[in-house]
Amino acid sequence: MEIELSQLVAHLAETLFRVKGVYRYTIDSGNSGNQKSAPYPGFIFPVSGKAQYQFNGTPYLGYFGNVLHGGADMYMDKRVIGEKKWEFISVLYEVVEEPDGLRLADLHFELEVGENTRLKEFLFSLWNTYNKPGGFSAFQVEVLFRQILEEVFILSHNKTNNGAQVLFENASSYIHTHYMDAFNIQELASRNGVNANRLFYVFQKYAGMGPADYLIGYRLNRAKELIVTTELPVGEVARSVGYEDALYFSRVFKKRFGISPSKVRQSNY
Repeated sequence: MEIELSQLVAHLAETLFRVKGVYRYTIDSGNSGNQKSAPYPGFIFPVSGKAQYQFNGTPYLGYFGNVLHGGADMYMDKRVIGEKKWEFISVLYEVVEEPDGLRLADLHFELEVGENTRLKEFLFSLWNTYNKPGGFSAFQVEVLFRQILEEVFILSHNKTNNGAQVLFENASSYIHTHYMDAFNIQELASRNGVNANRLFYVFQKYAGMGPADYLIGYRLNRAKELIVTTELPVGEVARSVGYEDALYFSRVFKKRFGISPSKVRQSNY
């Protein structure tokens, strides 16, 4: 689920909430299962290893450097991937009062923060403090959790501002080099270490269109160049830009340019 970081930060700043639980888990490689999430929303802070999560059918990849958030009472599916054990710290919180706009209990999202050892130290301090008896420890837990959220938001802001353009440049460069190959947008997203939602957001931001439309546009523009500058048959042009079906290629081409490939060629002679 895509959500603007500034909107999330502003909402949390006006929301009253308190920590309900801090838990540390280590799960063996290959372990999988599905269940309902807790009756409270919560953050998953990866420590080591990797795990594939789904919240209400939306996939996320958990790893050190990518923080996940799940809503309350959601359908949750998880699978530990790779050879390492999956270790994470989970923090559940109760929303006491929140303003209109967002409802945290209904939100699932991810925040890319990068591999930050300071954040990891904060997390272990939070977990150790939560397991100490006494009212003062409970107060410290609330303070530490808010410090962690502040750290996460700062890291995510820096990562997003610096990383979104790099992601677009890397993904668009791959399209420019491999447009003639067979691949889908999910594969392009996985190649760049993000999910399809993130890739769509970045392309929309920098290109004004989704990655699928960008790929189609690039292929058809290259095809038009070949039709104008060479004598290759339309079928060969189609295959050279990634379309095995020449008839389908001609339909897509005409839909984009308002004229068939053969008429483009005729008009340039």
